[in-house]
Amino acid sequence: MSLFRDHYSGKSVLVTGGAGAIGSNLTRALVESGAQVIVLDNLSSAERWSVPSSPSVLFVEADITDEIALKRAFFEKPDVVYHLAAFFANQNSVDYPERDLEINGRGTLKLLQYASLAGVARFVYASSGSSIYGSDSPLPLREEFMSMHLSTPYQITKMVGELYCNFFYNHYGLKVVKPRFFNSYGPGEIPGQYRNVIPNFIFWAMKGLPLPITGDGEATRDFTFVGDIVDGLLGAGHLESAVGQEFNLASGSETRIVDLANMVNAATGNSAGIQYVSRRKWDTKSRLLASIDRAKDLIGYAPKTNFEEGLELTIQWFRENWELIEDSASFAPGSSSAVRQIATTRADQQV
Repeated sequence: MSLFRDHYSGKSVLVTGGAGAIGSNLTRALVESGAQVIVLDNLSSAERWSVPSSPSVLFVEADITDEIALKRAFFEKPDVVYHLAAFFANQNSVDYPERDLEINGRGTLKLLQYASLAGVARFVYASSGSSIYGSDSPLPLREEFMSMHLSTPYQITKMVGELYCNFFYNHYGLKVVKPRFFNSYGPGEIPGQYRNVIPNFIFWAMKGLPLPITGDGEATRDFTFVGDIVDGLLGAGHLESAVGQEFNLASGSETRIVDLANMVNAATGNSAGIQYVSRRKWDTKSRLLASIDRAKDLIGYAPKTNFEEGLELTIQWFRENWELIEDSASFAPGSSSAVRQIATTRADQQV
């Protein structure tokens, strides 16, 4: 995939959500490739320090529904748009469904409208394989199987985004690509109430706290290292074979949550163990495993980082940036039973 980086030299690229884990790593790869990058992010779930500091990066702190911010970003005449910004993720959308629709629905529509009017060469929409397949999809999850039986507003609006992409591709000829991410993890993701399990587990383990597992821990996920996703995105933004297509960006392998927890505890020297809590009502998927055959065929996608190596790199990033991460992590008590119980544990330990 590193061969594709030559394509971006001298290009102008807009990355929405560019302060997030995937966005900041993508921005860094684009800058190293010689691109001029416009990062549009409202910092609702990311930090300014995550954005690479470079004269090649223009940072616009704003919401993707902000008309003035969109005009500022598209004034730079981006050749490629990577739309990664989202109201993330499932529990957050259950708690705030209207905000989810505003950002993931209307925000995506506005970006597609501006991209179409500006004549961008490529619009890459970050879809979610963990969302749109539903709980009854056969494994491994293949692109042609999509379910209408979804369990959170986030899942619904990520599918809506794909449908809007299809409309702009078919009606206006906008060259869209729809990679579907699976359980991304790696350096750059700050832990928090609505964030993913891996950064939260590492954060709690480094605090010496028990790791909360919802359910029995036998559930599996297809964890994908952020560097592999970035490689897939670079191909998606360049190759003509990707235009109009949807494809999974995943590792193609399963990891049990209980095994993940044990690995994190072992790697961090955390002796507090595991704490089992009630499963969330919307969490209906006992297994996630993606087929990556289509991505291999279309863009030559080939994930390089195995889970053990990726986890080690992530923990190393936590250690190197611990003070910033600790200051940025936010676990205000909310609707998540896991968050409530771990917050209670922390309070008890501080008494």
